[in-house]
Amino acid sequence: MFLASTRVYSPPPPPPPPSVPHPYPLPPYIYTHHSTCNFHCKLTSLLISQQILTTLVMYLDNKMVDLDCKGKMVSPDSKPTTRSPKLSVPVPPPPLRATELSPASDTACTAYDHYLHLPEIRNSWDKKQFPEWQNEVVLKPALHALEFTFRFVSTVLSDPRPYVNRREWSRRLESLATSQIELISLFCEQDDVITAPIVDIGESTGVLTREGSSAEVWKLNDEEDATVLVTQISEESLLPRLATWKRAEEVAQKIQYSIESQMRRCPYTLGLGEPNLSGKPSLHYDVVCKPSELHYLTKSPPEKADVSNYENRTLYTTHQILECWIHVANRILNRIESEIDSDSFESASNNGYILEQIWKLLTEIEDLHLLMDPDDFLRLKNQLDIKTESESESFCFRSKALIEITKRSKNLRHKVPYILGVEVDPNGGPRIQEAAMKLYRRKNATVKIHLLQSLQAVEAAVKKFYYAYKQLLVVVMGSVEAKGSLAFVTVDSSDSLGRIFLEPTYFPSLDGAKTFLGDYWSR
Repeated sequence: MFLASTRVYSPPPPPPPPSVPHPYPLPPYIYTHHSTCNFHCKLTSLLISQQILTTLVMYLDNKMVDLDCKGKMVSPDSKPTTRSPKLSVPVPPPPLRATELSPASDTACTAYDHYLHLPEIRNSWDKKQFPEWQNEVVLKPALHALEFTFRFVSTVLSDPRPYVNRREWSRRLESLATSQIELISLFCEQDDVITAPIVDIGESTGVLTREGSSAEVWKLNDEEDATVLVTQISEESLLPRLATWKRAEEVAQKIQYSIESQMRRCPYTLGLGEPNLSGKPSLHYDVVCKPSELHYLTKSPPEKADVSNYENRTLYTTHQILECWIHVANRILNRIESEIDSDSFESASNNGYILEQIWKLLTEIEDLHLLMDPDDFLRLKNQLDIKTESESESFCFRSKALIEITKRSKNLRHKVPYILGVEVDPNGGPRIQEAAMKLYRRKNATVKIHLLQSLQAVEAAVKKFYYAYKQLLVVVMGSVEAKGSLAFVTVDSSDSLGRIFLEPTYFPSLDGAKTFLGDYWSR
């Protein structure tokens, strides 16, 4: 018997659909390593995010903040240490910090003082001969500076070097003398003739005493009752002597005419050979200034600094004039502060503009270095071993008095709330700014406006001085000596001069008030 096995029939599966080729075929490794690529993409994104976060943290750490906010800054320990070598994001430089000014080293400052005979000069400034005469503290150093200028004229015109630009030197010194006489006249305008040491021999009808042998007699006409003017001329000052020297006659006469012109508003004149057509009494110049004693102490530098270089006389005379006016500025700052405290705002405003003029005069004095011979000056710099000891130190910082008047000029900003009659908001509100806007808009106290304008004028003059000094260093010594060409173009943390004239405004409330006031009128 035939036996057969029974099986269930199942149809075969349908054939797969034909594969359609991709319109943009990709390389085969994309399909084989697809999961690996996704991992790398996610890792790269993570690293980029991490690097951006690191950059922000670094910028916030370098950003200048108030002391109250230092506890909220990101700690350096929390910075990630892992950085992607494939990503380089430039970090913006931190803003400049308004660091406190400091003078040069004590050794450099002491050498500077002794080079200029400043201890001897300051002793004469501190001696008060006329206790009731308030202008003595400012006029004595100002007249010393003027007498140094007369000696400067003699030094320049006696210079034996054939390559000296005498014409430009004469013009600059005439301008410098005129600027100083203008400031001196501002001190004398409100002076009291009773307390000032004057020589009034105009009532002598032409009869001269033995002490007045240097006086000049002027008779206005030939009539019997004609007015006779007797003018006292200083016997010790160099200016009358320069007027008798053929080479210096023109320069001296111009200076004398400047005295006659600038002193017209004053109750007396200086008595240095000016015409004195008004017949005013003369200041007892020889008693106040003591030119003979002054020149005896300061006619030459110390023996250690007495080198064989004619520019040496130019250098120390320039800085002696500078230091005299720095001392005057310090005295004017005393007046401004005391006058503001006593509500004498008009006098404080006048002295504020005088202080501005002094800062401009300091710039004019420093510019005299531009006329020095480059080779002789740089040789003198090497002979005197003039150099800075650190990158942040500048040559002008050897003058401690200059640093002091810079700080005090800046600190005048603390007087603004008192002038406006408001107190500083402890919460940082714009209370001072609003008071300033009301003052500018209503004009109900113009004296206060004048005072605030003079304080901002002082700020502008201070920053102009240090900016001009930075340019002066480059022109006189070269950009490398002036802290390199990079420091000249850009300002970094080591550029002490740049931080001064690029510092934000001393008076932010006044600045904000003017900004909003200008926006108000623009609408």
